[in-house]
Amino acid sequence: MTMNRRTLLKTSLMLPLSLMLPGGSLWAQEAASDADTLALAIHTEQGPHRLTVEVAKSLAQRQQGLMGRETLGEKRGMLFVFEREQAPGKGFWMYRTLIPLDIAFIDDDGRIVAIDTMQPCESSSPRDCPSYPAGAAYHAALEVNAGYFAERGINVGDCVSVPDEAGFCQP
Repeated sequence: MTMNRRTLLKTSLMLPLSLMLPGGSLWAQEAASDADTLALAIHTEQGPHRLTVEVAKSLAQRQQGLMGRETLGEKRGMLFVFEREQAPGKGFWMYRTLIPLDIAFIDDDGRIVAIDTMQPCESSSPRDCPSYPAGAAYHAALEVNAGYFAERGINVGDCVSVPDEAGFCQP
């Protein structure tokens, strides 16, 4: 049986979800150091860009995201993984997020379908914070420091892979 890139990416992103068994203390994230991490590669025409990301798979982890962080390492980020495809109008917000971030929305094939830059919301009321919808269906979202994608020439259509688990994709 041969696996296509879609199957490989889906399998690699969902594989760690199998660890979310009852009693699995790994998913009771209290601090950044407790988060599950994964090595990612973003493949562009200039070559691959590698980074280490925390993986937010549970609802609680996705809701917390990068809230309250004062810094994020240069080659670090957070990958939000969803069990089902998310609608184009569903987005992210920056309530209680202190640092500006870039976000890439990733489809079922591992392709970046949208990129946006999100500014911190200074309001104490969540309803006053803007939402950043993808504008395209997605299965995962990757947050990194603002400017990361532009500085590296990462664009819509580039491919995201998990080299340790799924191999590489072509730009």
